[in-house]
Amino acid sequence: MGSFQSLPDNHQYRTLSQKTGFSLEQIGILHNRFKQLSQNEETLRRDDFKTIQDLESNPIRSQIIEAFFDKRNFQKDDVGSVQEIGFEEFLTVMSYFRAPTHHITDEQREEMRRAKLRFLFNMHDTDNDGTITLEEYRHVVEELLSRSGALGRETAKGIADAAMLEVASISVGPMAPDEFFEGITFEQFLKILKGVEIETTMHIRFLNMDTTVLCK
Repeated sequence: MGSFQSLPDNHQYRTLSQKTGFSLEQIGILHNRFKQLSQNEETLRRDDFKTIQDLESNPIRSQIIEAFFDKRNFQKDDVGSVQEIGFEEFLTVMSYFRAPTHHITDEQREEMRRAKLRFLFNMHDTDNDGTITLEEYRHVVEELLSRSGALGRETAKGIADAAMLEVASISVGPMAPDEFFEGITFEQFLKILKGVEIETTMHIRFLNMDTTVLCK
């Protein structure tokens, strides 16, 4: 793929603009960052993301990186993962962090909200079984707590367990002490986060750019 600046009327870029909501100028900025990360190659691999300093201390670093290679996030009704991605896949994943414009309908806003929440759900549904299990949820909370250095691993596990049971009580009601919670589905996930403003707060800065600024 050539330089964006030399192809201002490129049909492919206009198609990507329609698909992702980014303007041609924003796509140009993101394409330049893509080329920096890939060292002017046509594809990105996981190791390219591991060089990003802002990601080094992120407790869900592996989930963030994996999200860029998860076929579920490419808007093609596919599953599994890939070893490398091109610019279109990179741009598609970045679009989940795009803030809504002021000129969209309520239906379009709700569609964007659902897409963002599906992306978050996929990030934690690491085994792609359609639910977020206690273990998958606990893994994230454990990392957040134990990396702080203030809590031991077992204490972090206990807090994570309690947090997940609270989520379970919201989604499926009170549970008996010996009852097994299999996990929450995406529809239950939507219910839990109903009323939580996600459309403008879900953004990304670890690529040395702020998508909330890109999309204004």
